[in-house]
Amino acid sequence: MSNSISWSFGQKAAKPSTAAVSVDRLSNYDLILQCQQGLRPEKAAFAELIRRYQTHVDRVLYHLAPDWSDRADLAQEVWIRAYRNVKRLQEPGKFRGWLSRIATNLFYDELRKRKRVDAPLSLDAPRTLEDGEMDWEIPCDSPGPADDLATREFYDQLRVAIADLPESFRTTIVLREIEGMAYEEIAEITGVSLGTVKSRIARARQRLQSQLQPYLED
Repeated sequence: MSNSISWSFGQKAAKPSTAAVSVDRLSNYDLILQCQQGLRPEKAAFAELIRRYQTHVDRVLYHLAPDWSDRADLAQEVWIRAYRNVKRLQEPGKFRGWLSRIATNLFYDELRKRKRVDAPLSLDAPRTLEDGEMDWEIPCDSPGPADDLATREFYDQLRVAIADLPESFRTTIVLREIEGMAYEEIAEITGVSLGTVKSRIARARQRLQSQLQPYLED
């Protein structure tokens, strides 16, 4: 998958008022504010946003759709939607989460188009759970070759285990454990209740823990 997107903005020169400070010197917050000025986002500023957040978009789509060959095309569509709607973002400080929401919504749009059908989500049956956090702590203080190999094997297996989860469970666990979103944000993105989000995350963790038990013991 490509790590970057070729983006053509045309030949229009930047306004003198925005050229005083190079966009690569702006903070993320100020960069987004600059994109919200004028009738359309300032091209150089938006290109800098792409440079800073492309890896983030790629990672979200990779975990949501690991078996899709057109993730680069989906990533470009994420940025097209972001370009068209960045002025609607009321809290620039939440740009990263907003971008994750666009990527997730695009994933679901494509999923409906492709009419992919998952196995019945029996894991979603009502059940009373005490939601708890599960730590994925890997020693990182100068690991030896054996430790480094074990760590890489663990993350390889983790990616496989996440990819094997039902779509709804994979989405919630990716948004929670990889993107670090709050339960409330995940509920808003996925359109389900807060209780359902907590249940799905807890069950996804149980399933992952069961598959990765040998690595967790080591």
